[in-house]
Amino acid sequence: MSDRSPDSSFAFVASETDEAGDALARLRARYGGTGPEDADVIVALGGDGFVLETLHRYLHRGVPIYGMNCGTVGFLMNAYSEDDLPARLARAKQVVLHPLSMIACGAEGDTTAALAINEVSLLRQSRQAAKLRISVDGVVRLEELICDGILLSTPAGSTAYNLSAYGPIVPMASHLLPLTPISAFRPRRWRGALLPNTAQVTIEVLDPAKRPVSATADFTEVRNVSRVEVHEDSSISLYLLFDPEHHLEERIIKEQFQP
Repeated sequence: MSDRSPDSSFAFVASETDEAGDALARLRARYGGTGPEDADVIVALGGDGFVLETLHRYLHRGVPIYGMNCGTVGFLMNAYSEDDLPARLARAKQVVLHPLSMIACGAEGDTTAALAINEVSLLRQSRQAAKLRISVDGVVRLEELICDGILLSTPAGSTAYNLSAYGPIVPMASHLLPLTPISAFRPRRWRGALLPNTAQVTIEVLDPAKRPVSATADFTEVRNVSRVEVHEDSSISLYLLFDPEHHLEERIIKEQFQP
């Protein structure tokens, strides 16, 4: 949605914190608002985690989400202010996100499908390191990776868990997906890869009975996986709104120059 006006309808949703709940009451008293199923814009009050929850919850609606920070982390958020909200929404810049699609296969042949806006991560479940085989577009690129885990991130998620695992920050316009190991033991010097956003990534778990591994796509966790397939689903578009002076693309570039 790119034709917002000051007359666009909007709905407020809030996380369960006291701060967000108080903000919700004040904003509804001042502006009213409609239900999330009918609104042109959804205003999410909370932190980054709540914005991700809101994107997942209303994915079927295809309406933009405008986050206002009432939480502890706010990389995906705008500054909280109760003034001139309709005008802020009208001039906000839109960012289009495409989620990762994960298909996780269990040891018994069962499959679980889920979407990730930040990343798909695989993690060892026991004291023993995971053994993984990595293929890209049907070609085995790493025969054996011994590690605590691995993750494939979206550009928007590259500043989250990916960055904590020493993965590269990726600008939104780069059309790249960082593939980042977590505490790689062998090959010790492998630091990951930057893949085109058209890549089909397959991760096979070697010796899953002895070295069990879980797979997580944002909020969906699957235990004891044997194989995980991940790709960007360009058929699904999610929309985030940002104040022009705090645009997401600028934040990602700025993050790369933090000391």
